[in-house]
Amino acid sequence: MTKYFAIFIGSNPITKLICYEKFFLILLGIIVILAAVVLIKTYTYPFKKNNIGAGEGWKPIKNDSAVMRLSGGIKVPTVSTGSLGEFNYAPFDQFKTYLKTSYPLVYQNTENVEVNQYGLVFRLKGSNPSLEPILFLSHIDVVPPGDADIKNNEENVFRPDDKPLEPVSKVAEDWEYAPFSGAVANGRIYGRGAIDMKGMLFSLMESMNSMIKNKQIPQRDIYLAFGFDEEVGGQKGAMKIADYFKKKGLKFDAVYDEGGVIMRKGNVAGIDTDVAVVGCAEKGFLSAKIKVKGLGGHSSMPPMESAVGKAAVIMQRLENHQMKPVITPLIKEFFNNIGGEMPFATRMALANQWLLKPVLISQLTKNNTTNALVRTTTALTMMKGSDGTNVLSPEVEFVVNFRLLPGNSVKDVRDHIAKATEGFDVEVEEIDNTREASAISPTNTKAFKMIEAGVKEIHPGAIVTPYLTMAGTDAAKYEIVSKNIYRFMPIKINSAEQQSIHSTNEYLSIENYLKMIHYFEYIMKNYDK
Repeated sequence: MTKYFAIFIGSNPITKLICYEKFFLILLGIIVILAAVVLIKTYTYPFKKNNIGAGEGWKPIKNDSAVMRLSGGIKVPTVSTGSLGEFNYAPFDQFKTYLKTSYPLVYQNTENVEVNQYGLVFRLKGSNPSLEPILFLSHIDVVPPGDADIKNNEENVFRPDDKPLEPVSKVAEDWEYAPFSGAVANGRIYGRGAIDMKGMLFSLMESMNSMIKNKQIPQRDIYLAFGFDEEVGGQKGAMKIADYFKKKGLKFDAVYDEGGVIMRKGNVAGIDTDVAVVGCAEKGFLSAKIKVKGLGGHSSMPPMESAVGKAAVIMQRLENHQMKPVITPLIKEFFNNIGGEMPFATRMALANQWLLKPVLISQLTKNNTTNALVRTTTALTMMKGSDGTNVLSPEVEFVVNFRLLPGNSVKDVRDHIAKATEGFDVEVEEIDNTREASAISPTNTKAFKMIEAGVKEIHPGAIVTPYLTMAGTDAAKYEIVSKNIYRFMPIKINSAEQQSIHSTNEYLSIENYLKMIHYFEYIMKNYDK
């Protein structure tokens, strides 16, 4: 460019110098103007002004009976395994009996039915039948506990007055107490399902029980619905319950399920406060088993490219050329909500996406968590080839799991797989439950505002923001009966506690449990006030 610029201005040295000076002055002026625009936009960008309160909010009231009821529910090993809900149902029968004996008031004062034998539905009638009801979800089943060691095999541990321990800072290698002990100690309720998601199930039953006991009649009907196979897809539980509601002609003003939590201060990078992330959508799901064919035989005379080598090429294509990242409207709203609390450099990138979007996307995709917010993720999870060290398998298979970003379709992923496998002899089989990403629920609704109010009631210092739920929940099944579906469990935890879900030493603090009960009762009582 300098060469052609010199030709244009001629060969006179003085003329050259003057023109170079003008050129660089103009360039400097452009840079100064650009910098000024970036700074002005950063300082004037309309990040949400979060009304962050002070204090701890509502203080838990001692309730050993509620704690004991949850403890007893955890002791029932309602494990879901296998394919599409084919597992041992004896514990589920036991759990139904336990729930009925634990909450006689709820059973006596609601319309309650069993859907597909193990799905449980409760209806507390409101005073105004013209209003659309609200629905709260949970699920009875839990994942297997694994085979980690157990430090303490003592039975019937119930010490609700212990001094609470500080939250764990990393996922434990062992269980403090047996996974189905329901042990209550150290200010915690231990066991598989304490968070996922018997804690929420029992808090809902406690909330409704309190409403009935105190003769508080809501204006609109309140429904509770508990599936029993969420951990293996929800085909026999939530899907059947949603169909039951649709056949009855029900439409819900709001559906509340799991999917987000209150992340403790310091666990969202760059944010110096608690952040309540509310899942207004969830990612879709597609797992593909890809069988790659090649030449089998003895390893002493291998072909130039084996089935394993071909599979490796395809896997490398899938990992190196993933689906395009994009900042969806939901994630834009998420950043707008928390951006005002973030460091200056981050605010500058968020406020100037017209210029810095490639830089922002590049930074987001370098982190596992934020990468999952902005793209359909690719995870290679399983592989199988030869059973012998000197045997060439004529066929190698591997599994790749995609979590679909809203805006990407199942067809998009199928086309992506086809491109990655182009030129090879393959068979592609979709396994598990392929599903599209969910619809995105709006945030300008009474239902969302009630979440904000409920969080401020128990944790006034938390920022409340919409979010994208990465994992699958039962919530998506209920899109046929509501447009306002929100995934949020009102417990304040750190990332290590969150990782204990489906892992080792899962526990729920007594404080979180009692605040969760109050939160749901608050929403039930105040939805129409």
